[in-house]
Amino acid sequence: MNRRNHTNIYEFLLVGLSEWPQQQPLLFGLFLGMYLVTMVGNLLIILAIASDLHLHTPMYLLLANLSFSDIGFISTVIPKMLDNIGSGSKRISYGGCLTQLYFFGLFADLDNFLLAVMALDRYVAISHPLHYAMIMNYQRCVLLVAGSWVVTSFHALVHTFLVTRLSFCGPNIIPHFFCDLVPLLNLACSSTYVNDLVLILVAGTLLIGPFICILTSYFYIALAILRINSPNGKQRAFSNCTSHLSVVSLFYSTAIGVYLCPPSSPSGGKNRVFSIMYTVVTPMLNPFIYSLRNRDMKGALGKLLRRKTL
Repeated sequence: MNRRNHTNIYEFLLVGLSEWPQQQPLLFGLFLGMYLVTMVGNLLIILAIASDLHLHTPMYLLLANLSFSDIGFISTVIPKMLDNIGSGSKRISYGGCLTQLYFFGLFADLDNFLLAVMALDRYVAISHPLHYAMIMNYQRCVLLVAGSWVVTSFHALVHTFLVTRLSFCGPNIIPHFFCDLVPLLNLACSSTYVNDLVLILVAGTLLIGPFICILTSYFYIALAILRINSPNGKQRAFSNCTSHLSVVSLFYSTAIGVYLCPPSSPSGGKNRVFSIMYTVVTPMLNPFIYSLRNRDMKGALGKLLRRKTL
């Protein structure tokens, strides 16, 4: 009897952003445009840094990795959403859901770690400018980036493996536009105690740790800027942080809105809006924020574009 009543689920249904048919062409065009802008913008950042020897420094190595992570981040979510809108289907296979879950966790965590390392880089550059080349040398920066990749890959793999241990036999509707971990756990028929424990202990530590690192770095950066006597020196020091600070504010404000604030309704409409902000809007805006606020990046992009047009 139990076997008859508990049928395993081999696919899920993603609610998406809207169930109104007349809104689907608008959503498709809007998100296709945002996806293309994000891809082109971040690829230009990577190519500009790779082609300009003056940008082969720790700061721009971190920026290139952040752009690559943003490409992976948005590519994990948007193509499947566009496919569902275009086909009129809301289905995603069990394997596809797990794949999306893994890569979403990987690139979300990687963004988090890279933003923390970039904050540490800015702290050293402003608070210890004479020792910057020695403290944040290229080898140490590569080690920090590689360590971020290893830790985030393992963390995403742990959550994905723990989900494979669960049974899904009831409702298969995910009130989201991608396979996020928490909505997926809510559909499980078996106990999610281990998943919840790992989510609180491990994920909490890995997410809050980099955030605390960012806050601490900017606290000491602010103290260092206040000790500068020259107004021009203060402005120059602060301008070195504005791009990174803008990205951090946008990323964390929307992510906190999703994962720390209680949902406004069972349908998760508010969560979907905030999720769009940090999964789609933030990766799209990052190239503009860094290129418009950074003289070296504007120069490198100008050289790259002139070289392509000749």
